[in-house]
Amino acid sequence: MKTVKKAIITDAGFASRYLPITKTIPKAMVPIGAKPAMQLCVEECVEAGIEEIIIVATPDSMAREIYDNYFHDKAENVEKLLEKQGKSERFEPVKEVLNFPKITVIEQDKNLPYGNGSPIVSAKPYVENEDAFVVLYSDDLIFGNSDVKTLIEAYHQNEDAKAVIAVTELPESVWNKYGMVALKENGTLSHIVEKPKTPDLSPSNLASYGRYLLTPEVFDFLVPSNTGLDGELWTVDAITKLAENGDVLTARSTGKWMTTGDPKNYFMTLLEYVLNNADYKEEVIEMCYNKLKEMNNK
Repeated sequence: MKTVKKAIITDAGFASRYLPITKTIPKAMVPIGAKPAMQLCVEECVEAGIEEIIIVATPDSMAREIYDNYFHDKAENVEKLLEKQGKSERFEPVKEVLNFPKITVIEQDKNLPYGNGSPIVSAKPYVENEDAFVVLYSDDLIFGNSDVKTLIEAYHQNEDAKAVIAVTELPESVWNKYGMVALKENGTLSHIVEKPKTPDLSPSNLASYGRYLLTPEVFDFLVPSNTGLDGELWTVDAITKLAENGDVLTARSTGKWMTTGDPKNYFMTLLEYVLNNADYKEEVIEMCYNKLKEMNNK
C-alpha cells in the first residue's frame, strides 16, 4: 500500500479583505472559538494520521515567525504563572498544540507568480519524493469529519490515480462563486469550470474547494511558466492537466465545508463552530432569538 504521510497547508496571501487585522497577523490565525483557523486544519490532518505538516506562509511578513511561535514555543512563563495561580488546567490546550506531529513552517518563494499554486510549488522539496501528499487551503474549514481522511481512503481504493479532489453539492444560487466540476463518463474528473457566469454553464452541482490529494506528477504542470487566468498560477489548471493523463478521482465530503474567505463568511463559520462546540452555545442562540424578535417588532 502506498503511503500518504505529509500535508501542505497554505496561507500565502495578504488577505486584504480582512485589513486592518491582517496587517499584523496572518488570516489563518484569526480565531474560530479559542483556536486559530490554522489549528483546525492541522487537527484535520492529525485525525487522518498525517505525520508531517508543511505550513506555507506569506513572504515579506511576520507570518512565518508567528506560526513558528504558535506551534513550537513552549510558553514556559505562562505555564509557571498558571501553576502559581492554581490554574494549570488552562495550559492543557497549549500542551496539545505542542504535541502535534512535526510542523515545518516555510515562506512562499516570492519569485513565483501570484496564485494558489505557488505555495505548493514552494513546498515541493518536502513532498516531491512522496507517493502522494495532501494540500489544504487554510480558509476552507471542514466540520464533522476529516476531508483529509476521506481523500486518503479514496486514494487507497485506486492508488494508480493521479490525484483525488474533495467535492460537495451546492445550490444553483452559488455556482457562480466556485469551481464547478465536470466528470468523465467513468465518474473521474474531466475539468473544473471556474465561477460559471450563469447556471447553464456549470457542468454539475458539484463544487471543488481547498482539499486535494496530489501525486508528485503535479509538479510537471505546476510550474511558473504555466500561468492561467489573470496571469496567476492555478492549482486547478495543473489538476486538469493530470486528468488529461490519467484518473483524477473525486471524493464527496462527509463533513460540512465552510469558508473564511471574507469577513461575512468568517462570521458564518465562527457561528457554526460555536453552535456545535461551545459550552455557551445556548446563550448565543437565546441572544440571536431575542434579537430576531426585536427586529420583527420594529
